[in-house]
Amino acid sequence: MTPAPTTIQPSATNWAGNLRYAARGVAAPRDLDELRRLLAAAELAGERVRPLGTRHSFNDIADTDGLLVSTAALPADIEIDAERRLVRVSGGLRYGDLAVRLEESGWAVGNLASLPHISVAGAVSTGTHGSGDRNGSLAASVAAVELLTAGGELVTLRRGDADFDAVVVGLGAFGVVTHVTLDIEPSFQVEQTVYERLPLDAVLADLDAVTGLGYSVSLFTTWRDADVIDQLWVKRRPDRDRPALADVVGARPATGPRHPLPGVSAEYCTEQGGAAGPWLERLAHFRMGFTPSNGEELQSEYLVPREQAVAAIGAVRGLAAEIAPLLFVSEVRTVAADALWLSPAFGRDVVGLHFTWRPVQAEVVALLPRLEAALAGFEARPHWGKLFAADAAALAPLYPRFDAFTALAAQYDPMGRFRNAFTERVLFGA
Repeated sequence: MTPAPTTIQPSATNWAGNLRYAARGVAAPRDLDELRRLLAAAELAGERVRPLGTRHSFNDIADTDGLLVSTAALPADIEIDAERRLVRVSGGLRYGDLAVRLEESGWAVGNLASLPHISVAGAVSTGTHGSGDRNGSLAASVAAVELLTAGGELVTLRRGDADFDAVVVGLGAFGVVTHVTLDIEPSFQVEQTVYERLPLDAVLADLDAVTGLGYSVSLFTTWRDADVIDQLWVKRRPDRDRPALADVVGARPATGPRHPLPGVSAEYCTEQGGAAGPWLERLAHFRMGFTPSNGEELQSEYLVPREQAVAAIGAVRGLAAEIAPLLFVSEVRTVAADALWLSPAFGRDVVGLHFTWRPVQAEVVALLPRLEAALAGFEARPHWGKLFAADAAALAPLYPRFDAFTALAAQYDPMGRFRNAFTERVLFGA
């Protein structure tokens, strides 16, 4: 019997609505054979292809002038190996859905991003992270990755293999990620406490002490008052962290639940107030069942070496008057070093300076070169899935294995089927 052709849906927008994809359409193959046929047809037609996850990138990393291939319709595999403490999952599965299944079986992943709505493959491939002095990015927990190349070959790479450290944070340059194997651990409890109105100078006087208050710590400021951190979110593991403090540099816990964005209902956020609960109900900032963050927004993030974080925050502070009118909120988080070639945490512990912008893209894009110039002396690496201005010439010196990465990507995809305007701009320098 001849297989049914894959339905091609009209091209759409990303999650934030700031980008309409230029692709001719979106295909959602239902199995690997269907995906192979799509890639073979693209090869014959000389058409470019890009894998598409949950569309949470704010730039054109997932766009193409050819065909977008969504992994959402591939079988939703979740295979737990309790003896080896691993779980093999479909790349298109969302972290929130995976978390529920893991918790039901008594397991957990070590960390989550601020929202659980993102796909595993998309988050890993762009170096997305949560927070925590000893917590690596989501990609750091990858033990194996399986991808389908442009030639239809299914490649499996495991931690320790020669190409593994390049392919995990692969930016979609090597193929379509079909499955990812992640490290897991026994389920654990988390308590979340929010402190308000911290003096910024007191925080910067010992930033390590503040970020070390819990398992995962986030600092939020709107930069409307350049002397204040508006909120400090401390997520503690009672099985290993010291008790929550009654105050942090004079700031007291909030009197009720809070949203990071001023004036937005906290019903969208995970439970606070110091009450213990399962990891999946505390580690992310936002609940799975609600629109995360603000919805209509833009995002940028720059990750700087931990030892330069205080000075880098000071540089941002110097631009507060320009940043604040365009900003919903800024977040500061910590990420432990890893060995993944294009991870923003490659080779060093980093501090992420995140900006959730109002949906005024022209104004934000105009500001980014000035912001990046202010951070240039701190080796700031941008988050690959968010808005930034740097091109390949500016990015290459920030990554010791940058040239090796682009050379390997060319080996996996010699005809450039997975290239797009984004990769030409930030990787290959065209």
